[in-house]
Amino acid sequence: MVDRDLQVMPRASYRPFHIVLVPIPMVCFIGALATDLAYWKSAEMMWADASAWLLAVGLLFGLVAIIAAVVDAFTRRLSLMQGPIWLYAICNALILVLSFLNALVHSRDAWTSVVPMGLILSTATVVFILSRAGYAGR
Repeated sequence: MVDRDLQVMPRASYRPFHIVLVPIPMVCFIGALATDLAYWKSAEMMWADASAWLLAVGLLFGLVAIIAAVVDAFTRRLSLMQGPIWLYAICNALILVLSFLNALVHSRDAWTSVVPMGLILSTATVVFILSRAGYAGR
């Protein structure tokens, strides 16, 4: 019984590590849309600042996830993922590019930091996140 349990443990170490990190930026980018909507409705600057911070944290962890995905690729852990990996990678890259552009827009001052371009970029990012969910390396 114990011997069989020990044989299961090494398989878990072959899973792609970047999958653990990817949800962090995705939650930050979805949160940025929520805070953008709150700013649009209230014009309270706190919400615009929260969006800028969420975008910054999401981009930071997105870059860490990219580094982990490269390590996973070199250690052949990505081959364990099901589905089209190239489509998964392109969608993740588009999410990060849109979020970077969104962070640049959010660096502006006052109302123009969110309305209308910040809302558009946040919405487009969330649409890509939701479309990516169907083939996220099951």
